[in-house]
Amino acid sequence: MEGPLWIINSILLGAGLAMDAFSVSLANGLHEPHMNLRRMGLIAGVFGGFQALMPLIGWVLIHSLMSILQTSQTLISLISLVLLCAIGGKMIMEGFRFREGSVKASVTFGALIMQGIATSLDALSVGFTLSELQAMRAVSAALIIGAVTFIICMAGLFIGRKAGTWIGGKASVIGGIILIVIGIEIFFVH
Repeated sequence: MEGPLWIINSILLGAGLAMDAFSVSLANGLHEPHMNLRRMGLIAGVFGGFQALMPLIGWVLIHSLMSILQTSQTLISLISLVLLCAIGGKMIMEGFRFREGSVKASVTFGALIMQGIATSLDALSVGFTLSELQAMRAVSAALIIGAVTFIICMAGLFIGRKAGTWIGGKASVIGGIILIVIGIEIFFVH
């Protein structure tokens, strides 16, 4: 990829890869409608960070361990399914236990890390498409992907937070269902 084409490609890859993270951000906003801007930045930063890190890991692996990765795509999808279903199931249970007037617990940092991993595992294979790039361009592409993901996730959090205020206590149930559907989609599509 010569000239600015790799930059445009990185932006488009970032937008495509961010869709799972956007949906999870939407679910997190639904689950925690009163989160502050700093927490939103943390959540979007975790997703953006993982979306930037995974293509770099893929780039390194494609240059060193190609044959192992070809057989592990199903395993990667299964891990995403299990993580998102576990988190989604927990959110659904919390939603049914929620009583109006009570305060919902925020998504824990551990759960956030699991969400970041689960939504970015498909980005690992993007490292294969970056394999033709030199190391500095691969790092730059990964940073662009991470930045695009951050922006898209912030939008998801804002939308989810607003909708969560309207929906009330059942927002966690809806958010949990969204996570489970995303996990199933990742497993069957990828």
